[in-house]
Amino acid sequence: MDVALESKAQKLLEEREAESRLRIYSGKFNICVKFLLCAWAVFQLYYSTIGVISAVNLRAFHCIFLLCFTFILFPAYKNQRRDKNFINLIDLILIILTCFVFGYLILNYTRIAQNGGRLTSFELILAGAGLVLAFEAARRASGNLAILALIFLAYNWLGVYLPGRLGHNGFTLKRVLAAQFWGTQGILGTGVGVSASYIFLFVVFGSFLKHSGFSKFINDFALTLVGRTPGGPAKVSVIASALMGMINGSAIANVATTGTFTIPLMKQTGYKSEFAGAVEAAASTGGQFCPPVMGAVGFVMAEFLNISYTRVMLAAIIPAFLYYLGLLFAVHFEAKRLGLSGLSRENIPDAVKVIKEQGHLVLPLIILIALMFMGYTPLYAAVFAIFATVIASWLRKDTRMDLNKIILALHEGAQGAIAVGVCCVIIGVIIGTVTLTSLGLNMGYLILSVVKNNNIYLAGFLVMIMSVILGMGVPGVAAYVIVQAVAVPVLIKVGVEPIAAHMFCLIYACLSNITPPVAMSAYVASGIANSNQTLTGLLSVRLGLIGFIIPFFFLNNNILLIGIHSSLAASLWAAITASLGTVALVAGLEGWLLKKCSIIYRLILIAVAPLMLYPGLATDFIGIALLIVILISQFKFNFKNN
Repeated sequence: MDVALESKAQKLLEEREAESRLRIYSGKFNICVKFLLCAWAVFQLYYSTIGVISAVNLRAFHCIFLLCFTFILFPAYKNQRRDKNFINLIDLILIILTCFVFGYLILNYTRIAQNGGRLTSFELILAGAGLVLAFEAARRASGNLAILALIFLAYNWLGVYLPGRLGHNGFTLKRVLAAQFWGTQGILGTGVGVSASYIFLFVVFGSFLKHSGFSKFINDFALTLVGRTPGGPAKVSVIASALMGMINGSAIANVATTGTFTIPLMKQTGYKSEFAGAVEAAASTGGQFCPPVMGAVGFVMAEFLNISYTRVMLAAIIPAFLYYLGLLFAVHFEAKRLGLSGLSRENIPDAVKVIKEQGHLVLPLIILIALMFMGYTPLYAAVFAIFATVIASWLRKDTRMDLNKIILALHEGAQGAIAVGVCCVIIGVIIGTVTLTSLGLNMGYLILSVVKNNNIYLAGFLVMIMSVILGMGVPGVAAYVIVQAVAVPVLIKVGVEPIAAHMFCLIYACLSNITPPVAMSAYVASGIANSNQTLTGLLSVRLGLIGFIIPFFFLNNNILLIGIHSSLAASLWAAITASLGTVALVAGLEGWLLKKCSIIYRLILIAVAPLMLYPGLATDFIGIALLIVILISQFKFNFKNN
């Protein structure tokens, strides 16, 4: 890998993501910080398995760890000196205050709850201090989200001045502080609960997979599958980024890591810089709704819906498959249009050798999926999979994780969970405001007043815009948690199935990563590719266009979501016809099918796509007939020329 390019990617990541600007300590304090991170990981693993602790206390302890490590590792501002020997005085005071405030909550929460929630003036002051600490941590770890949360917090008091349905009667400072800090709908609510359980464990699991050599196996295996086909490096990018993005749940970080390898390869093959960056951005973004792991978002959705994760995973299969099918055919048609070839044989690893030497590294993923299908909880499955990763790595000497690698995986896993965890804490302010002020309900009524006759598609369009805006610049899990609180009730109100409504909002919240003007993934990819930012962002949208379209086709017909009322046979038929529709759409946009398409053929192909994506036999057969006509026409032309 080009060291200069890797360094550039790191700088781009630091500009866009606070998690990449962590302080670098030296000496004994550095050892102390790493030890505390490992201790936190062990604490979380223990209380996720055999330990017994109340939900509120676990969330409060989780907040202590998150906020303290944020003040230790995240600079107060971007240009602050990062190399240090010890923590500075201000951060030390913030850490002591965090431990005191949340420690008091842990020791006194039960008493206060038993007294009917009556709070003293001192306890209200502590609540205010807790909120300030949470906002300061969020400002460092995710500036945009802190600003959004501050706007929501202000709405508790300023909403009284708003006219119409968005207004409310106003709340006292005491009521807001009590709800946001001492209640279970504020910063100790669902957001931090999700972080303390699913997110933390799956981030640690991803770290263990990384240090076992799983990332290298993914790249090598993808090369053996598609490396020699036209546009092979771009297809490797799609496959590798999908699998890695699915596990780490961060589209931006995935672009910065996988992209330093795939983008230069695509450019060397002959793809334009903008196209190479767009492919990597779109591929990394889709991993967040790609089964079986879904960047841990799927487990959060299962929690909100109170259903098994298996049902969520099954429902996500067809939308994720169609998204990546569209990406693969986009890079294939572009390669054919440009006359590009794949990589030479000497640059492709031997498939048998790759499977023989690294194939055992996929065992933890298989075990994870198997345990969840057997009915075990995601928490149990994740912890078991972490241990399975270590054991699987011991099956070959080359991949064996020694004690140093295990400690490094624990340390990096815990460190990687800080930023998204702090986002989940501050999301509690947003959800708490939505709950206290009934903003979600009022927003729903406002949209429904615009939507006449419960028009599902118009409601979906408005929710799509809302989801993309709320998800901009926010990690995938955090974006979904925000969006589901505000947007999901609207869709359910107009008659959309709950799981379809959640999946709809999840996909658009994730796709905000490639949606201009705040297309974070596309901009990082653009920097690596040395391409035009705006054009790269627009190309990312074009490549991922099928992802923007698919959700509208399961709003009022769940046949594209496996296991939701429709039979498996019906869903499979819908998947086949939708796949043909996806290929037709991509061919129309790229201007290539078997050969270059005329403008008439392109328009017909684009028209075929919605016919075949729409679940109905009549539209399916019309679409198939039109597609066959175009294929026969192009095949005859190629045959005559040959």
